[in-house]
Amino acid sequence: MEMDDLRVALFSGNYNYVRDGANQALNRLVDYLLRQGARVRVYSPKVEEPAFECAGELVGLPNLPIPGRGEYRLPLALSAEVKQDLAKFVPNIVHVASPDIAGHRAVTWAKERELPVLASVHTRFETYPRYYGMAFLEPVAEAILRRFYNRCDALVAPSESMAAVLREQGMNDDISIWSRGVDREIFDPSRRSLEWRRELGIGDDEVAVGFLGRLVMEKGLDVFSDTVRELKKRGVPHKVLVVGEGPAKDFFAEQVPDAVFAGFQKGADLGKAVASMDLLLNPSVTETFGNVTLEAMACGIPVVAARATGSTSLVRDGETGRLVEPGRIADFADVVEAYCRDEDLRRVHGAAGEVRSREFSWDAINSAVADAYIRLVTTYEEMPSAP
Repeated sequence: MEMDDLRVALFSGNYNYVRDGANQALNRLVDYLLRQGARVRVYSPKVEEPAFECAGELVGLPNLPIPGRGEYRLPLALSAEVKQDLAKFVPNIVHVASPDIAGHRAVTWAKERELPVLASVHTRFETYPRYYGMAFLEPVAEAILRRFYNRCDALVAPSESMAAVLREQGMNDDISIWSRGVDREIFDPSRRSLEWRRELGIGDDEVAVGFLGRLVMEKGLDVFSDTVRELKKRGVPHKVLVVGEGPAKDFFAEQVPDAVFAGFQKGADLGKAVASMDLLLNPSVTETFGNVTLEAMACGIPVVAARATGSTSLVRDGETGRLVEPGRIADFADVVEAYCRDEDLRRVHGAAGEVRSREFSWDAINSAVADAYIRLVTTYEEMPSAP
């Protein structure tokens, strides 16, 4: 089977209405597949003013705003129009990128037609309840995910550390790696701008401890702010630089009142913002890969991250940054303090991270997903038909 024989129906809870690392990866995948001659049709909620122009053809799914997180949409059951569109498209594989209602229905639709299903894992949904005072729900969430992923023929995960977690949780036996790449035209040490820092009130000699990402609780905002508070107690000179927007911005601003908020950035401006940090502090444990970690490494700055899925596959502890056990505020403060006080350490670890980031090429990475598609479709085509 060749690439141009593929007809992929891709279901995603968010393809382009809010920008995040997961849908950026999906759009790059679709762009790659289309360039190789494959046919792709994407099914996801649509909004009047999406965050960016998407790759490929997008068919809207019925949806509702998620309570308390209105910027996100919950895809519902497949409508008659969507099913008609699917029947007309005639996919030979279904790709589900989120374990929502529409994702479940898409799996059922595929199984009824004896089509293979590949699921991509983009975030650790089972960890989300702990950030909203409902940690007791984590086993329930894990059980729901286990049922969903075991109905699929195979999974792709963005890091070996995440794949190991999925195997341990019994999510599926067939798990391969779909890593993430980095745009070296955007993320590069040469993007650093002292002038931009000065405009934000950050002095040339000040050490900018950066946060990069959506301002939501599951990104570890509490751990970040507690670490900054500990640095202040110790009298460690630093400046907090926050790049991103989100519903928890007011909370975060209260917790880090001296921080500089640069807001949402994209393209070359994002590359400039990241390269203008002196180190990245990423305490999140919900990442399956950690796009922001790779982007920081490509910009030549060291990363302090939680020892969790994603980061453990990127950060080489003591070489390109430091890994800290999740939630250990004093330990986070220790390693951040070391970087704040040692310019040579920042330079050496940042340079090593930039070299490691060169290993991540988008086309080579996306070819792994195409290979998984072809393997599954071929296997199904070779299966004997039921009498």
